[in-house]
Amino acid sequence: MFQPAVYRKGDAVVHEKRGFPAVRKAIARGAVRLLEAADRRRARKAPPPQIRDIRILLLHANGMGGTIRTVINLAGQLAATHDVEIVSVLREAEEPFFAIPEGVRISYLDDRLGDGPGGPLRRLLSSRPSRLIPKEEAAAHRFTLWTDLLLVRYLRRQTSGVVIATRPGLNLVTARFTHPGAITIGQEHVGLSSHAEPVQALLKRRYPRLDALVALTKADLSDYRTALRRKPRVLTRIPNSLPPLSGGPSTLTSKTVVALGRLTRVKGFHKLLAAWEQVAAAHPDWTLSIYGAGNQQDNLAADIRDRGLSDSAFLMGPVSDVGPALQEASIFAMTSRHEGFSLTILEAMSKGLAIVSFDSPHGPREMLTDRHDALMVKPRTPETLAERLCEVIEDEELRHRLGRAALATVQKYDGSVIGEQWEELLVKLLDKRRAAASPDLGHEPGAAAAEQPRPEPVSGAGRSRPRLPAGPAASEL
Repeated sequence: MFQPAVYRKGDAVVHEKRGFPAVRKAIARGAVRLLEAADRRRARKAPPPQIRDIRILLLHANGMGGTIRTVINLAGQLAATHDVEIVSVLREAEEPFFAIPEGVRISYLDDRLGDGPGGPLRRLLSSRPSRLIPKEEAAAHRFTLWTDLLLVRYLRRQTSGVVIATRPGLNLVTARFTHPGAITIGQEHVGLSSHAEPVQALLKRRYPRLDALVALTKADLSDYRTALRRKPRVLTRIPNSLPPLSGGPSTLTSKTVVALGRLTRVKGFHKLLAAWEQVAAAHPDWTLSIYGAGNQQDNLAADIRDRGLSDSAFLMGPVSDVGPALQEASIFAMTSRHEGFSLTILEAMSKGLAIVSFDSPHGPREMLTDRHDALMVKPRTPETLAERLCEVIEDEELRHRLGRAALATVQKYDGSVIGEQWEELLVKLLDKRRAAASPDLGHEPGAAAAEQPRPEPVSGAGRSRPRLPAGPAASEL
């Protein structure tokens, strides 16, 4: 497998230290300025905007995690009426962990499973840290000068259609280097305060270049509205939608508590185990199943042994379909220190589970209502968490009442509801682009959609789906 050169400093993986001479830095800055100047010229000759073609940038589409799953789910929704491709910056696994929806294509920029094209230049640039992704960005160590080159080259070729980026680093590069003929959307999966201060400073400077910035929660939207002195054309909130799950609702008769997520410190599973020690003592016939993978797996396994919980608490590993795991449980526990818009909460609600959650900022606090569809607990208080878990275990009527309310709450996150919000955003952006290009035409809201020719069904792999007409080819520019 091809990997960029790195070195380790403590627990952090950092790019090999090979600084650019001052001359090379100046050349890099000059190249960026030339690209920006070229954009000003290109903007005057940009092709007519269109929203048929949608390209969604992901860091690693073949990996695991909530962001990857929600983006793949979004791609499937948009593919019903658009031509959708997921563009993965990296390929570090042979096949996607999550199923790719029908009608969605997937491609890779930097295939690290083999030598691939590029030869000596690729090896050289892959040994250097990225110049476009701020080093404080959480995934900066996975980007290199080679990925910089591939990203910029790809984005410059997108002369029309829509580009959706899905993490801060990709949002920044998309805002800065995408061909001016394409509509750009940045999607933020976490709150502004979750980013390091240098990253926040760059977001405030570059995000206004996007056509739209989409936050997942109302609190995140408010933070970005306050922080961005200049705004993108559209600043809005569209939550994640519920992905399709196998199986039906839980009967709430199983003596099982379930938790899902990456096995990392921020997910707070060590707090859950501290609480479970008290729960298991009071209810030894109940079990705790934790699904996921991550760098805290060994520590959590040791914690289970040290607390004497080996007969009641289990690390189940990752699963690509959480439906059966949730259906076979009665209670869902959420213990994250910080949590954005939680996909796992949606999934638990869709199975009618009784939810006990830390009252974490933004996501859980916005998605759940205490004593209605969940029991909320002050974060980082395992004693109170244990009390609430025992309360739901001991009160069957409460368990069923919370589950029924959760099933009702989750309906507003149905794919058809969220998909319509995305369609409205795309039409709005198309209207704004057309109005900006032809200010004298006085487009009415929604006129862009009305002007799109009627899609004709075409046969696909196993089903028919409408296709909107393509935008102008690059050769026509």
